[in-house]
Amino acid sequence: MVLKMNINNIHDFNLNQENDFLTIQTKLKKHINLVNSISKDALQTCAGVDLAYWEEDGEAFGVCSIIVLDFHTKRVIEKVHSAGKIAVPYIAGFLAFRELPLIIKAAKKLTIEPDVFLFDGNGYLHFNHMGIATHAAFFLEKPTIGIAKTYLKIKQTDFVMPDNNFGAYTDIVIDGEVYGRAVRTRQDVKPIFLSCGHLIDLDSSYDIAMSLVNRESRLPIPVRLADLETHALRAYYRENQKLIE
Repeated sequence: MVLKMNINNIHDFNLNQENDFLTIQTKLKKHINLVNSISKDALQTCAGVDLAYWEEDGEAFGVCSIIVLDFHTKRVIEKVHSAGKIAVPYIAGFLAFRELPLIIKAAKKLTIEPDVFLFDGNGYLHFNHMGIATHAAFFLEKPTIGIAKTYLKIKQTDFVMPDNNFGAYTDIVIDGEVYGRAVRTRQDVKPIFLSCGHLIDLDSSYDIAMSLVNRESRLPIPVRLADLETHALRAYYRENQKLIE
């Protein structure tokens, strides 16, 4: 147990959008570490992170849910969330700047420090290798994994569909570099798109994600639970808009 999760304040969010966004991504990209920093055998806890959005009177709002599980029993041991107004518009390639303020706000509420975070979104599989899972890791200082439900097409490169059996995968290779994997987590169900975030390698990301998949969803359990929670919270806050801080 921790009183408060440590958050590394690597930059603020009073930015001039695209120019500053690209400068920050370029700077952080140089420090991405795809060497594994924790073994699956040592994992005790894991967390799923997701966000959902809505509009009210022309303004955008969002909610972030973080669900922490015991890695071995898959039991939920903590749930935190944050909700608020969204200050940054959607800009392709810079989604992390829109999502991070709510993620950080929610993460600061954690009293259990997860060993690894799984994000509903991309990590290294990104135009600049700086998807939300990668960018957030520099604040969280924990290994992170990106789990995307849809494929982000980069440089007109398509992915190769993996075989139709549990655990089958194909690496996503762009200009000779492996960006991520298309992974079949359920037979006869479309694949997920897995990529490293930071402080972890691709094989470890794959092993951890596959160990967290059950028959209820193609998504790893923490991501699926965070996804369900954000939808429920969005409905709640839309009905109770005045409760948003």
